[in-house]
Amino acid sequence: MPAQPAPATARTALRLYRAMVVGRAFDRTATAFTRQGRLAVYPSSRGQEACQTGSVLGLRPTDWIFPTYRESVALLTRGIPAEDVLTLFRGDRHCGYDPVAHRTAPQCTPLATQCLHAAGLADAARMRGDDTVALAFIGDGATSEGDFHEAVNYAAVRRAPVVFFVQNNQYAISVPLSKQTAARTLADKAHGYGATGVRVDGNDALAVHAAVTEAAERARAGAGPTIVEALTYRIEAHTNADDDTRYRSADEVAAWSDKDPVARLERDLLADGVLDATHVAEIARAADELTAALRRDFAEPPRRDPMEMLRHVYHQPPHHLREQAALLAGAPAATEDPAAREGEHR
Repeated sequence: MPAQPAPATARTALRLYRAMVVGRAFDRTATAFTRQGRLAVYPSSRGQEACQTGSVLGLRPTDWIFPTYRESVALLTRGIPAEDVLTLFRGDRHCGYDPVAHRTAPQCTPLATQCLHAAGLADAARMRGDDTVALAFIGDGATSEGDFHEAVNYAAVRRAPVVFFVQNNQYAISVPLSKQTAARTLADKAHGYGATGVRVDGNDALAVHAAVTEAAERARAGAGPTIVEALTYRIEAHTNADDDTRYRSADEVAAWSDKDPVARLERDLLADGVLDATHVAEIARAADELTAALRRDFAEPPRRDPMEMLRHVYHQPPHHLREQAALLAGAPAATEDPAAREGEHR
């Protein structure tokens, strides 16, 4: 009979399993929305659930996360409502959630720019004497960006409490890792900055959770940043607009599908007696309830006042914005004094 895991480990494992099952169901529903024309684009997290749930649950609620566009499951695990997670992909200019309330920055589309934001916030917290840690999610492709270099270098010099969590899912869209770097591993890059580098099985949720928990505590203790490289795989295409058959084989995808992180944790927990059929069914029902609510709440697109895009840009709006606002409101634009226009440029 297998040894029973410690109660704390068992509780963590069950939290991870629930978050992964619910996240997988959310991801499947969001992908369906793209096929129905309800979302223009969506980058699936399928296959990367252990990375996203393990890292988020390895942090304190008071820590900050800086997500990319692929961290939908991480945001859901953070407690952000499901319909708000998809705001970015709906084409809404609003973030969709309160970043301060959730300690979660807006999802970032440009590669690696969120690394700089994470380093800056973490360093500010350090200078204030707070014990806040910032975690920046990035993909393997983002490690080729200058912003990644600058952020890790700055954080290492300043001993800023940052975890740079690299989801090495093998491809930067269509470019394999072997064409991005000659480094043996991405974690090895940490040593050149004077930071700590850790490589972990990104399909093992408990291993990810432990690696991030340890990295966060090191950062809190003043030991500086850690690059955590989580080796995983993107099962779906880069987004629904991508044709991944052009650059990877079906055999490769199938081989990684056999390493599915959700099925792996479920199998282990059933074998350890931590999980039983009743628990599995209860968690599946919770996932179904969440996706049913998402389909209901997603029926109506958000309605915004178009005048909002012209507000809060300048203290004194320049003439061209005043003219645009008048046209948008259906009123004739007021005649401007040429001298006033000239003054705007002084």
